[in-house]
Amino acid sequence: MKTDLILLGGGGHCKSCIDVIEETRKFNILGILDVESKIGTELLGYKYIGIDKDIALYKNRDVEFLVTVGQIRNSYLRKRLFDEVVTNQNTLATVVSPRAYVSKWATIGRGTIVMHDVLVNASANIGENCIINTKALIEHDSVIGSHCHISTAAVINGDVNILEGSFFGSNAVSRQSVSAPPSSFIKAGSCFKGESEQ
Repeated sequence: MKTDLILLGGGGHCKSCIDVIEETRKFNILGILDVESKIGTELLGYKYIGIDKDIALYKNRDVEFLVTVGQIRNSYLRKRLFDEVVTNQNTLATVVSPRAYVSKWATIGRGTIVMHDVLVNASANIGENCIINTKALIEHDSVIGSHCHISTAAVINGDVNILEGSFFGSNAVSRQSVSAPPSSFIKAGSCFKGESEQ
């Protein structure tokens, strides 16, 4: 039986999430919560059924949520929506594309989406409410804190620690065994050498 799912945020990132969710064949998308002006319209065939505050209406119901707002400059909105789901004692879905490889020795936190063609290697630890975007590589023993976005084709090498709320841009590459402080912004195409070597 498929799990009923409500999406939080209906922009461009949501489209990519829907594609991954459909490919898993594990979820029945009930609709999207966004701004009031979108109610009654559709995104890729799924209706906007309410606003963010309507999360409270689903308390104690058998439905899961996924934050589908994108994240670039900061994680504030994604974290606020995540916290609202938790406050209302609802469940957050964890979504992993069938086209991703996640080692059996890795861990993925609740509310995280692992998108198409991602590689997550042994003993990697990914926190809650993260976006691990298309073709990203998370190497062995690396830790991705909660509310992070590891963007498309980014490379996190072995034993790296990316702390909570950080953004790691498209095609950026980290050195091994370095750390990024909370709410870091690592720009696309850069080589991240660690905080002390920026």
